[in-house]
Amino acid sequence: MLRAITPPSLHAPFARYSHGIEVPAGARFVFCSGQLGIGIDAKIPQGSEAQAALIFRAIGAILAEAGMGLCDIVRINAYVTAREHMAGYMKARDAAVSDPPPASTLMIVSGFAREEFKVEVEVVAAK
Repeated sequence: MLRAITPPSLHAPFARYSHGIEVPAGARFVFCSGQLGIGIDAKIPQGSEAQAALIFRAIGAILAEAGMGLCDIVRINAYVTAREHMAGYMKARDAAVSDPPPASTLMIVSGFAREEFKVEVEVVAAK
């Protein structure tokens, strides 16, 4: 269904993502708002990997409500508050996404609404 687009004329992706993803005609889309690493109990894990894992579980729940799963993610926009949070985020992302890996952007930002948040992720899914 989804087709990764990584032209040989471009430098290979720096991590596990595709330069582009083709979605077939007639697919349904779900756009997820940015999710933060906070549990239903309002607890916020300390590390970026734990926050990102919680975020991808939340995204999975949102997609499940639409009859989709993490395998249907076609685009990720992720934000971390410092370079040292990139590796933890990427480890959680790589565990969550399937093949082909989605198109992805990772940005370093100055912060979020609450200081303890280190990662925020929004996605687009199609099925």
